[in-house]
Amino acid sequence: MREFTFTVVYDRGVDPLMDVFLETPALTAVSFDGCVLGDRFWRLERFTGPPEALDRVERVRRDEDYDDEGVTETPVEAVRYHETVERDGDRLLLYSYVSDIHGGDSVHSIAGRILDEGALFETRRHEGRHEWRVLLRTDRNVGQLYDTLTGRLRDGLAFETGHLREVDGWNPALLNEPSLPGEQRVALRTAWELGYYETPSDASLDDIAEELGVPRSTLSYRLRRAEAQLVRDHFEGPG
Repeated sequence: MREFTFTVVYDRGVDPLMDVFLETPALTAVSFDGCVLGDRFWRLERFTGPPEALDRVERVRRDEDYDDEGVTETPVEAVRYHETVERDGDRLLLYSYVSDIHGGDSVHSIAGRILDEGALFETRRHEGRHEWRVLLRTDRNVGQLYDTLTGRLRDGLAFETGHLREVDGWNPALLNEPSLPGEQRVALRTAWELGYYETPSDASLDDIAEELGVPRSTLSYRLRRAEAQLVRDHFEGPG
């Protein structure tokens, strides 16, 4: 099995849902999607973050005029069904079924037309980034998918290429994403992005604290708590 990864980056003001992420760094989401046909797909997406941000996510998702799928200049017209499966504290699990897609294009509809049937999608959202991992039976027409996406993205969206390679294990993020409070999650992600966990480390605690605008002692506490939770999740399973 092959995997193709890429990221769509959103500017502020071009997508109401992604604006919630841009305005709430502690908000993240992971999803698992299946493309039933080229004109329909289903999605399970779990959002983790402050309750007020989750309220905004639900309002945007249920807005009948909101086009979450479209990545081209022409809006996507579709029949959309959204259901809140679970809402508990700082977590929200949403199920979506989108059918009769026409008009503009979504990543799912482009992939459904171009790639072999049976593709699966994992995505992550944080700040202005929507990261995609597409699991494929073969890599036939992946180049065409790349060309179509990069050539047709609407203004305010940018494309970043990841990799195309054999699948090296699969640990679905939707099932295994650790439960971390927002401030700990932001601290851990920032430390990782700045290279703190590289060997040798590319960043110090002072560098990360300066990036986040918090005292070094506060950052150290948040990282210790986050790392302890990750260890518990690894050996005991997510609570």
